[in-house]
Amino acid sequence: MRVLSDMTRRRFGLLTGAGLVAPLTLHAHDGPHLVEVGIESFAFVPDRLEIHAGDTVRWTNHDIAPHTATDKAGGWDTGRIGKGESVEIVFDAAGTYQVICRYHPKMTAEVVVTES
Repeated sequence: MRVLSDMTRRRFGLLTGAGLVAPLTLHAHDGPHLVEVGIESFAFVPDRLEIHAGDTVRWTNHDIAPHTATDKAGGWDTGRIGKGESVEIVFDAAGTYQVICRYHPKMTAEVVVTES
């Protein structure tokens, strides 16, 4: 976390009063991104993602056992991911996806996709 000095706070206050902060703090989604999810110690890491429609998630298995990343609702499935292998899924539609491993159903994750 960045610490602001008193002088920086005053300048920020002046900008706020002038209505100049909003244009400086808005962030547009600048196109599709690749987001990495590791599979390690029988868990998805991270186990919750917030991404935009059009983004790609790369699932990489770092475990000795094979795994899958499977949409619990049945919309998509990576298929078997062996040790050291990766599979990419592009998320085109907004929504919340509950993810499990078909081989190890206690392995769960959530992918929240918003409109870009």
